[in-house]
Amino acid sequence: MESIVKKYQRQFRKIKGEISRWEELRSRLISQFSNASSIIQRLQAIQNSQNYGTLGCVEGIEGVVLAKQMDSLQTIIININSTMKEFGGIVSSLEKVVRDSKQLAKVGSAQMTGKQLKLQIGVKPTIAYCIEGLRLLEEMHRSEYLLKLSIVSALPALALKPSASADLGALQQLLVDQPNIPQEEVQHIYNIIFAEEIS
Repeated sequence: MESIVKKYQRQFRKIKGEISRWEELRSRLISQFSNASSIIQRLQAIQNSQNYGTLGCVEGIEGVVLAKQMDSLQTIIININSTMKEFGGIVSSLEKVVRDSKQLAKVGSAQMTGKQLKLQIGVKPTIAYCIEGLRLLEEMHRSEYLLKLSIVSALPALALKPSASADLGALQQLLVDQPNIPQEEVQHIYNIIFAEEIS
């Protein structure tokens, strides 16, 4: 039983690495979204000839500046999509760990009993808690990934909206807040899983 719990702890260490990558990607996505928002907020001003002052006499200046900004926005959106693919890769990896964790609870061809799953050895977590903890972490990150996906998919539509500032601000705040991943709950799961290492 103790050896199985150690195998679960190894699964959690794998997840910890994935979650560290998640935080790096999150910072990158916030920066990319902020850059895209800045361009979208400028688009209306760029299309107003009164904002060019003396440069207004240069033929086709509005079209050139607008084209450059749209090219930059397209590049940022491509980069955002690439970041989202990496988020998706982490979610797939977490889903695999959860599937594998269910297999660990099998001894030979016999499924462990409910009593065995809830058996606690010293300060080590129960197998039932390990399985549930992995499931919860995967669920939190999958939900957050789907939210991020819906937020970034709104960018192209907002680029065409005359006054998108308030919407962009609200969406960016959602990216910053990461509402589907309560950090205190994640930390609580780790504290229980690695109890003997911090006691």
